[in-house]
Amino acid sequence: MNEADSEKLAAGLAKLGWEEAEKAGEADLAVVNTCVVRQKAEDRAAGYLGLLRKLKESREGGLQIAVMGCMVGPRTDDLRARFPYVDVWARPQSFEVVLRHVMPNSELGGEFWPDTFPEPKGPTAFVPVVHGCNKFCTYCIVPYRRGRERSRTIDDVAREVASHCAKGVREVTLLGQTVEAYGKDLPARSLDTSAPPGADYSGGTAEEAGRKPDLASLFEAIHDTPGLARIRFLTSYPRDMTERIVRSVAELPKVCEHFNIPLQAGDNDVLAQMRRGYTIEEYIEWVHRIREIVPEAALSTDVIVGFCGETEAQFARTLDVLEQLRFDKVHVAAYSPRPGTIAWRHMEDTVLQTEKMRRLHAVEALQERVGSEINARLVGTVQEVLVEGEKDGVLTGRNRGNKLVHARQERGASKEKPAIGDLVDVRITKATAWSLQGEVAASVAA
Repeated sequence: MNEADSEKLAAGLAKLGWEEAEKAGEADLAVVNTCVVRQKAEDRAAGYLGLLRKLKESREGGLQIAVMGCMVGPRTDDLRARFPYVDVWARPQSFEVVLRHVMPNSELGGEFWPDTFPEPKGPTAFVPVVHGCNKFCTYCIVPYRRGRERSRTIDDVAREVASHCAKGVREVTLLGQTVEAYGKDLPARSLDTSAPPGADYSGGTAEEAGRKPDLASLFEAIHDTPGLARIRFLTSYPRDMTERIVRSVAELPKVCEHFNIPLQAGDNDVLAQMRRGYTIEEYIEWVHRIREIVPEAALSTDVIVGFCGETEAQFARTLDVLEQLRFDKVHVAAYSPRPGTIAWRHMEDTVLQTEKMRRLHAVEALQERVGSEINARLVGTVQEVLVEGEKDGVLTGRNRGNKLVHARQERGASKEKPAIGDLVDVRITKATAWSLQGEVAASVAA
């Protein structure tokens, strides 16, 4: 989401005549877009600001420094005292605050933002579709920084996707803190066959009339966009998922069979402490249902270890669930208190840092074994890969299950070298827990 926000701001600056600098030392403006979901991310932002301070002090004419993103809350007094050399502070997606600071006399209203879309830097693009979050998990700062859930209209999203694809993008990832929440705050469709499909939720069939748009509606609306080859989405949330959305993944050819569904913990008491809103039994049921409807689906998840009061037995249950469900990928983090969250205000961080790291490494070790076993089964198969990069003759991209693939040209294959943005068939010859390697066999028709 932060990457998408940075690209949106860059597009706005470009529209006002600014150009991207190759390095900070050549810039008139440096924008630091921050994340504070973990302490490490906040520390990195603070460290980079220290480097920019030295650069600003050494430059004749100075350097304008802007900070935006989740580090910036409703009150910035403490931040201003800590970083007095920062010129402007902007909360997440408050792009105009930065733009008005550097171009105070520019016209930013009216039609400025609706058609200000990021310039793609490759064949993939992130497209936010629902901002904010209503869940208020006890460890999470996002609702306090990004606000409540706000869905973009189908027409707005479709225009952005079309803009990207007209500039060479082949794959879009639809983004939301909980992406299946898309459309819950939007009005139901009306039956107005005179309106173009997707425009203000008008048009559609009698069956669709009266139904709120959802993520499946969005898949359908953008599916036939010229040039678009793949659709991804993240991040999922079990209580927002519906069978209609899952079936749309199975039935729409361009929607990739990959779900990222954060687990966070495998113990019901810990989940309740986190205010996740589901039980482990409900979570497991959804995973089984997805695999029944979309048998080839790849699943990834997020886990937090060492949450307030987590016992060894509770952590062991998390390991048991990971062993049982066998995810393709697990993102694991050690809990760190986030100022302003419910856990920070009302819970005690009782697990020692050394113990948190031991548990983190235990999850990593388990997943390395499971991931290796899952990926080993792909050796000998042919995977469709979207080429995203090339270095020293090795192509890099991802298959439909979002697995990283490195490939060389197969001997005897066509001498025509695949280009960035091509879909190619790759015969997998080697696998690790983290990636696949293979040889390009032939291009897949676009």
